[in-house]
Amino acid sequence: MKALLKISFTLLICSIVLIGCSDGSNKESGKVTLSLFSTVTNESDQQAIEHAAAKFEEANPDIQIDYNFPGGDYEDMLRVKMAANDMPDLFDTHGWAQQRYGEYVMDLSDMDWVADLDPALESIFTDDQGKVYAYPLNQAKDGLTYNKHVLDKYGIKPPETFDQFMDALEKIKEKSNGEVTPLWFAGSEKSQLGQFLDEFATPLLITHPEHNFSKELETGSFDWSKYTFLPKKLKEMQNKELLNEDVLTAQIHELPQLLAQDKIGFVMATTPIQSVKELNPDAELGVIPVPAIHEGGEQSWIGGERHTMAIWKDTEHPEAARKFIEFLAQPDLVKAIAEGTSLPAGLTNATADVYYSDDYQKYADVQVEPYFDRIYLPSGMWDVLGNTAQELLSGALTPEQVSESTGSEFERLRDQGK
Repeated sequence: MKALLKISFTLLICSIVLIGCSDGSNKESGKVTLSLFSTVTNESDQQAIEHAAAKFEEANPDIQIDYNFPGGDYEDMLRVKMAANDMPDLFDTHGWAQQRYGEYVMDLSDMDWVADLDPALESIFTDDQGKVYAYPLNQAKDGLTYNKHVLDKYGIKPPETFDQFMDALEKIKEKSNGEVTPLWFAGSEKSQLGQFLDEFATPLLITHPEHNFSKELETGSFDWSKYTFLPKKLKEMQNKELLNEDVLTAQIHELPQLLAQDKIGFVMATTPIQSVKELNPDAELGVIPVPAIHEGGEQSWIGGERHTMAIWKDTEHPEAARKFIEFLAQPDLVKAIAEGTSLPAGLTNATADVYYSDDYQKYADVQVEPYFDRIYLPSGMWDVLGNTAQELLSGALTPEQVSESTGSEFERLRDQGK
């Protein structure tokens, strides 16, 4: 059986690698085919990219875009492709334009759209030598998404602190008689649970001046018992039935329907509204910054790089790939993609009428902090956050064991990356 599993895994890896082994041209039709891999999972996000690709193909009939949305398998597939040095022609760097994918991407600094790059993203996409690593389809500004109907119905104000957040969850459960899930996760995808640990790590360990462990994390001397608060709270939520009962099997495609039916109070990060509105035009959602954890702490947005388009430096069709990105940088498409993903645009040449604009304006004075894992954790830790959260909720790990495991993996991956 072990031998059979080894053969199956080998065949799987080979098949993934072979996806990119074609020369990207359709000799019978004379077309160039560009492979495109993206991390987007929401249907409305995918439709925004598909629409842009269709418009490009209409304007450039000699180029075809072969887009792929692998979902939770994205990182594993890209790791295999990096190891084989056989990347997609176009791919999403999803927060790792420089650190993880830097040596695989083409320098885009001579492209016209660079002059319109939002100044808030310059340090993320540009290095000291002026290399530009990727094109930003939008930019992240994450916190919590909440259902306005649910909070209004039960007289709950958007929370500013973690204690208020817990109180809000308990009120939703109590006042709805369990009919509304206070905090919902599509936990079949580990990244959904990892989002909780990653976002709340910032107010727990970074932003409060008396609880700032950035130096310890950077030097590798951090005491991981100080992280246990987060897995403890996540397990407490499960024990108090503040999470969906099917938290470990729920899938992301279920989210729009449940929000449209007012069956969810909160979800992590920013949820696209389009697919929810299609099911219920009267649906209303809001977004708030991540609540403060320590007394005297402040809320913070978690942001920076979100969905991008990078060009593989060894693509056989560099001109076609560059042509596609320049096409995306047209103001009408900058606006359309940002609005389609319900996030601010990455360029300044267009103003997107984003559904959450009022919320972003309301909290305009709240500091935007980078994602915790992108600054303080070595490559590979995103999987660790998601895996340990799944094991916690399945009962395989205690909160203390989550911290121990996270700390051990932190040290191993940090040493591996030196």
